[in-house]
Formats: sequence, C-alpha cells, structure tokens
Amino acid sequence: MTDQAIHILGAGLSGLSAAIVLANAGKKVHVYEVRKDSGARFDGDFQGIENWTSSPDFFDEMKSWGIDPNSFKSNEFNVVDLAHPDDVITQPKTENIAFRVVERGTDEHCIDQGLKKLALEAGATIHYGSKKSPEECDIIAAGPKDSSAVAFGEIFHTDHPNHVTLQLNDKLAPGAYSYLIIIDGVGLICTCLWRQQKRSSRYLNETIAWYEEHYKLNRKPIKRVGGKGDFSLPNKYFHEGRYYVGEAGGLQDFMWGFGMRYAITSGTLAAHSILGKCDYEAEIRKRLIPLVKSSAINRFLLNRVGNRGFKLAARYWMWDQKRRGDGLAFMRRLYAPSIFRNILWPITKLSMLKRKKLDDGRVVSRMPFRKALKRDIWEPSAKAVSIGKQWDDIRKSGAKTSFTESDS
Repeated sequence: MTDQAIHILGAGLSGLSAAIVLANAGKKVHVYEVRKDSGARFDGDFQGIENWTSSPDFFDEMKSWGIDPNSFKSNEFNVVDLAHPDDVITQPKTENIAFRVVERGTDEHCIDQGLKKLALEAGATIHYGSKKSPEECDIIAAGPKDSSAVAFGEIFHTDHPNHVTLQLNDKLAPGAYSYLIIIDGVGLICTCLWRQQKRSSRYLNETIAWYEEHYKLNRKPIKRVGGKGDFSLPNKYFHEGRYYVGEAGGLQDFMWGFGMRYAITSGTLAAHSILGKCDYEAEIRKRLIPLVKSSAINRFLLNRVGNRGFKLAARYWMWDQKRRGDGLAFMRRLYAPSIFRNILWPITKLSMLKRKKLDDGRVVSRMPFRKALKRDIWEPSAKAVSIGKQWDDIRKSGAKTSFTESDS
C-alpha cells in the first residue's frame, strides 16, 4: 500500500490531516470529497478544540506532526462563564489554555481551509464534488450519517468583547447544554438537543432570550445554522485494509460533542500507521478509546439527571476549583480511567447504546436519538416569541438558515 497512491474518502479535518502527513512523507495522495469544498458542511460556526483530555498542549502536538496551527485563525481561552440552571454564573478558569475557538466553513481563515491549504502545499490532490466508493479508499474520513443529537444556533453581529459562556440548563437544551461564543464582533448562540423535539427552533429562541437578558449583546442577527452529531463506538477501527478516522471511526466526545482533537489525532495516526510508524488499531484503543468511553459514561449519567443534577455538578466544579486552584482539574478527572468507570461501562453500554451492523461489515454500539420527556413541553416566554418573529422578518428579507422546523 505504501508504494502506491493512497486514497482518502473525505476532505474534513481527519482526512486532510492524514493527507498532510502522508504527502509530507513523499506519498502520492488523492482525497475525494462529495461536497464542493472543505468546510462546506458548516456555515461559519464557531467550535472549540479542547485542551484538557490529554497532554501536551494540542497545538504543540500538531506542530510535531507537521500540521501548522498558524494556517488558520484561533482564539485561546483560559476562563469561561458557567451558567447554572438557576441562572447563577460562576467562572471556571486555569492558568493554562483550556480550549481554543476556531471557525468552521469555507472562508480563508477557517480551520477547514487552513488544513486544505497545508494538504495542497504538501502535494496532495483533492477532488471536490467527487464520489468515491469506500472499497476503493485506504482511509475513510466521511462525516456522520445518523443523528444522536442536534444543535441549532444563531450567528449575529455584536459589540460585546470576546467571550464564552457554557450553560447547563435542561429546559433550554434538553439533556445537554447551550453556549455563547463571541469572537471579534461576531457571536454564536447555540442550543444542543440530546432528546428529539418538535418545533426545535423554540428552544433556540428561548435560549437567545436568556442570553440577551444576562448579557448586553446589542445583537444583530446574520443567519441561523444547524448540525447533527452521530455518537457510536465501532468494534474495529482498521477493517479489511481500511482505516476509519474521525466521525467515521466514531471518535466523538459523547458528553460535550467535542470532536476536532480526536479527528485530527486519528487522521494523523492512520497516516503514521501507513508509514509503518505505529499500529493504528492499537494506538486508537490506547490513546482515544478510553476518553470516548469516559465521555459516554458521563453522558449516561447526565441523561439521568435534570436541572437539580446539573446544579450539583456546577457547584462541585466550583468547589473543586477553589480547592485545587485550577478549573481544568475537574474536567481532566471526568475523563480519567477509574474503578468506578470500569464498573459503569458495561451498564452504560447495555442501557444507552444499541448495536447496529454497518454496510461495511463493522458493528457499532450507537447512541440513538432519545425521545422527548414530559418536562420538555412548556410555553415560550413573550421575549422568546418576539425573537422568533424578529427572525421570521429577517429570514423573509433574505437571511440564510441551514435548518428547518422539521429538523429534530
């Protein structure tokens, strides 16, 4: 395989990372992407690259792989507002970098375009608008096909300084969280739904109303965006001569939805395996699968609590920060292996995940999209209704939206 052209299905972060490493090693690389461009799946969304589950600093790790993080724009954060379900706001913080915010899309400064540029400079050939059979490819880096959760957001202009808020609120984001990200005059308010809902936009309207009440945003809507996540654990990551990376390999964080670090890492490890530097299956199971399993256990626990449980978790987070002097310590321990997690894993797998056989012959343990609960039914506030009408007027004047009321 290493003496021939290497074929990669998917020009997302994992596929491009693999292409960069392989092309830099002198291999002939072809990448096939059904969309018109890298990042076309997104629409200017802000997303976070976490920096707490592993060491060293992830950008230092990327540099060691020959992937230059200066090829795209990023903003570092070491503090975030944590909004409790009862509207109390506290601040987890660290002296180190907790996470970085990047933009996804087709603009030049987006991470998708940055990795695309590096891949092309290294000599890889990318075929956009091109379909390729997985059986003809060495690395499978395709995006999600099913939905375990969805996220809806609004992008807007604002004069508020750069900022991030994470909110735990079972009403506004059933079973999950919402967040506010502001970077250089552009904001994103997003709510994540881990239970199926009808009229999903009402959750976004109510979430926007909450943030407007608590922050002086001077918000001017631009567009609304949406996306889905598929969370599953396959039985194999190297199967019939093919490497499954990123979302195609089920390498996603079940708890917070973070996936970019896993995507770039898995793409790089697949390339290293092709180059004879490691055993991909063994490295994935050693480095990433323990983190994914821990996130699934965390999700299992979160699924069984409402706002009372969220409040206890938020209070404990702040107590732990005061005791240790570092808000990241709490996050690290959420992913650390333990006897407790080893006991919970079989229960989590049996209770939360469903077995499914894929077309490629692999078997996955997948988290299905959960059904709505009675507590998810409530009447919108007057402010949320007003925000919904405001968006209808803006949309009729030509503003874009990448989801509809039927999305759920």
